[in-house]
Amino acid sequence: MARRQHEVPMTAAVPADIDRPDRIAFGLTARQLAVLGAVAAGLWGLYELTAELVPIGVFLTVAVPVTGVAIVAVVGKRHGRGFDQVLLSVLRHHLAPRRLVPADAVPGRTVPDAPSWVHARAGALPAPLRLPITAISPEGVLDLGRDGQVVQCACSGVNFGLRTPGEQRVLILGFASWLHSLTGPAQIVVRAERLNLDPSIAALREIAPSLPHPALEEACHAHADFLAELGASRDLLRRQILLILTAPGGGRGGAGQAVLRQAALARQLLASAEVLVRPLDGADVQRVLATAADPHGEPADPGGAAFASGTVTASPTALAPEPDLDRR
Repeated sequence: MARRQHEVPMTAAVPADIDRPDRIAFGLTARQLAVLGAVAAGLWGLYELTAELVPIGVFLTVAVPVTGVAIVAVVGKRHGRGFDQVLLSVLRHHLAPRRLVPADAVPGRTVPDAPSWVHARAGALPAPLRLPITAISPEGVLDLGRDGQVVQCACSGVNFGLRTPGEQRVLILGFASWLHSLTGPAQIVVRAERLNLDPSIAALREIAPSLPHPALEEACHAHADFLAELGASRDLLRRQILLILTAPGGGRGGAGQAVLRQAALARQLLASAEVLVRPLDGADVQRVLATAADPHGEPADPGGAAFASGTVTASPTALAPEPDLDRR
């Protein structure tokens, strides 16, 4: 007991929020001061226009609630965002079109109108669907256009609760060293996906006959039967930990190399915290995105997908002329 009391406390300095805006005056940021200044200027202009027509008491009855709502909207926060930003997002959501269709990602391109021979009026045309990801490189770099480049890394877990206080401190310091190395946004995503035991069952049944003893072969078949029964009777899930690293900037070359260097540095620093980091390549990234879009569907096979930097070629059968069925 005395030894544990003399253990070094498990603390580590956490870097400050470098994205937090600076406080200019009265504990308010420049954006908050601009919003309150605009409201104050509008109320003062309204007072100058209606000073001779409306009594001061009537004007204050309108101005005080408006000022209170403006202060609450600017100072209040929800999930780390100001109420004014939340209200602006709600307004954009209600004004955005409800019907979206896939369209070319060329800026300014709109959905073409119906042909002239169509006389039915179906209302407003749907808007083009703009996906946030414009390309995926073979190295697994996701191009988000103006939002920068992103790399996904698969991470292993660490059983923190079973470690001694000294070991826990080493793990915390290793994780803190990675936090101090960050130069851009990072996100840790823990997702659950369906676990398919069919490949493991097939592998067990395939290697069972080659085992050196009949008892081992019988045990291998029994384990395969157990896994088959387990998969048929329960909805099996597995946990996946993803580390998302982002490099700002729209340039594909520089930003892509920068985010790959961040992934390599995270792999090196998190190894001291016993976390294995593996950057996902293009095929793995496509599989993760397809599974996230359709969790209950079949696992996606990206083998036939083309990458942004690859050369697109047609198959020989596609270029072959079609047989003339009318010829005898």
